[in-house]
Amino acid sequence: MSDILQRLEAMRAAARLGGGQRRIDAQHARGKLTARERLDLLLDEGSFEEYDMFVEHRSTDFGMADQRVPGDGVVTGHGLINGRLVFVYSQDFTVFGGSLSEPHAEKICKIMDQAMKVGAPVIGLNDSGGARIQEGVASLGGYAEVFQRNVLASGVVPQISLIMGPCAGGAVYSPAMTDFIFMVKDTSYMFVTGPDVVKTVTHEEVTQEALGGAVTHSTKSGVADMAFENDVEALLELRRFVDFLPASNRQAPPRRETSDPPTRQELSLDTLAPANPNQPYDIKELIEKVVDEGDFYELQPNYAGNIVIGLARMDGETVGIVANQPLVLAGCLDIDSARKAARFVRFLDAFNIPIVTFVDVPGFLPGVGQELGGIIKHGAKLLFAYAEATVPKVTVITRKAYGGAYDVMASKHLRGDVNYAWPNAEIAVMGAKGAVEIIFRQDIGDDAKIKARTDAYAAAFANPFVAARRGYIDDVIRPHNTRARICKSLKMLKGKQLQNPWKKHDNIPL
Repeated sequence: MSDILQRLEAMRAAARLGGGQRRIDAQHARGKLTARERLDLLLDEGSFEEYDMFVEHRSTDFGMADQRVPGDGVVTGHGLINGRLVFVYSQDFTVFGGSLSEPHAEKICKIMDQAMKVGAPVIGLNDSGGARIQEGVASLGGYAEVFQRNVLASGVVPQISLIMGPCAGGAVYSPAMTDFIFMVKDTSYMFVTGPDVVKTVTHEEVTQEALGGAVTHSTKSGVADMAFENDVEALLELRRFVDFLPASNRQAPPRRETSDPPTRQELSLDTLAPANPNQPYDIKELIEKVVDEGDFYELQPNYAGNIVIGLARMDGETVGIVANQPLVLAGCLDIDSARKAARFVRFLDAFNIPIVTFVDVPGFLPGVGQELGGIIKHGAKLLFAYAEATVPKVTVITRKAYGGAYDVMASKHLRGDVNYAWPNAEIAVMGAKGAVEIIFRQDIGDDAKIKARTDAYAAAFANPFVAARRGYIDDVIRPHNTRARICKSLKMLKGKQLQNPWKKHDNIPL
């Protein structure tokens, strides 16, 4: 028995060493942690249970028969994050460049299948050179097996991808189908075709970083939700992020006790929105002042800044926040912001997370570029997402809610459960001046008449009371009571039950 145990320990030691000390040193020299070091940081100490440590590839072509490493380039298993179960895989760049072989894919699929059975999040730490060329179509088939599980797990268990190295070619489509993508600056990148192929085909010269780096994807393409400075920050922030999420679509998000009373008033909110309706203010100030302890986990902060999305807690319960940002494009909805918010709303609905919406939107962004880019279809995505959602929905109109954008932003007509407005809110088809110049076109040029009619229109329509008289607004509230009213509404809605008509699936305007 002692001989067998010694052999077992020797095999474990070989697996833990991955591609060897020289390659580990090279990984560190790039500013990157190894696959196992990453898991040590991500998971609670001593909680990791590894699967398939001894799996090896089965390839014999191109000299591969003589190159076998236990684990085959990916570490898989389950562990705890702050005491809650998660399934993880961490690709090991020191072993064949983290390339995906058929057994490598089978290991990932095994933990994804298990996560679906027990109901727990799946976290992938991606650091891979792509499909293992020596295996040909077998490795491509392995990717497709992973893709299929991504699709089946979507909306069942949360899926998070943390890109910590290269992720190119077909490899990008697994992260693309997960719920969130985090990246690390300077050491991670994602693209379908690399700079060399781009140069050959289109004659464009571009660096890896400019083509698919963390900054590019978190500011320009919107592919990544967050970009972090290094591996350590990324892993610690991922631990914090997972705390907001439920284990599966069958469970509620975890509750965190708070010393922040749900009845707390915030008097500074009474002067947050300027008297001049054309003067901007920071909607994040409102969010941070109404959520528990000011703890707001913003997602995609540097992309489509005219809308703000993220997770927070109110009275200890996780909520999703969607808010127009007057500081950027006056809070107008455009193609990027509609796509950004729509995907987030659908995630919240899939995992039973209530949606709190703060509205200050003058309309959809006008322009030839927006129309030719398909703003009609893209704007409809956000409308569709809100209309389809059956989770509790609480909406607060802080200032402007004009035109179709009023409808889109979780209005009462899209089954908003509780809809509030601040006293200075303006709910109308359009702004007073624009409306008057259409209705009284004949008076244009007579400044006194236009001003008088504008004032009259504003008095009649640019307030929340017309909507309130029709029941489209449940109450006009004082800004300093916003937190208390939202918390009370969410508590009332905890038992909400609402089902959409039976269907195989919907056909969202993609």
